[in-house]
Amino acid sequence: MSRQLSFVFLFVCTGPLLAQSPSPTPGKTPAPPAQRVHSSGAGFSYGLPADWDVVESKSSSPDVQHQVEKQATSEAEKRGINCAQIVLTARHGDPASMVVVVALPFDCFGEQLSEKDLLGFAQGASEGITNSFDISEPVYGTYSLGSHSMWIERSKGSLKSEPELQYTVETVCSVLKKGAVCWLAMAADKEGLATFEGGAVTLDGDAQPALVPATAFEKKPS
Repeated sequence: MSRQLSFVFLFVCTGPLLAQSPSPTPGKTPAPPAQRVHSSGAGFSYGLPADWDVVESKSSSPDVQHQVEKQATSEAEKRGINCAQIVLTARHGDPASMVVVVALPFDCFGEQLSEKDLLGFAQGASEGITNSFDISEPVYGTYSLGSHSMWIERSKGSLKSEPELQYTVETVCSVLKKGAVCWLAMAADKEGLATFEGGAVTLDGDAQPALVPATAFEKKPS
C-alpha cells in the first residue's frame, strides 16, 4: 500500500470548510484571549485562544464523500477516507485565519502506523490540500516534540474559489500511539500564523508549550 496515496484524501474535504465556514456573528463580544484546549481520543490535545470561533465540525457531504471514495484505489484508502475525523475547525479575524485539525484513529483504520510512515502520511495530506488551494514556494522541515517526530510544510497559497486572497498555508503532522494527526493553518496574517504555531500541545500525555518551535525550519547538520 502506498502511504502517500492512502492519505492524500485526508484534507480533500477541508477546502469547502475553509471556503464556506461562517464569519463571526456581527456585534458578537469577543471572549478574552485565554487558551481553550481541544482534545481528541487519538491521544492529543491542542490549544487556541478562546476568542477564536470554533466552527461545528461536520463530516463531508455524502456527494463529496462518494466522489472521494471513487478515487480510492484500495480498501485501505477507503478506510482512511471513512475513518478520518475533523477534530477542530476554528477561525479568527477578517479576512479570517483558519485552523483545521484532522486525525486518523488507528482503531477505526484497522492498522497501526509508526514513525517510519510519517513522511508518506504527511506528504499525502499535503498533496490533498492542492485540491482546494493553489500552492507555491513550499519549504519543509522536521523537528521533535519530546519523543515525537514532527513534519512541517509552509507555503504561499490561495483558495481556488477565492484566488484574490493570499495566505500562508502551513501543515504539521505526527504519528501517535492511537492515531496519526495533521494540523493545518490558513493564516491571513502574521498574527494568525503565530497563534497556530504557538498553540500548546499534548502528545500521548507529553505536554509541550508550542506546536511549532522557532527552529522548525533550521537545516540539520549533515
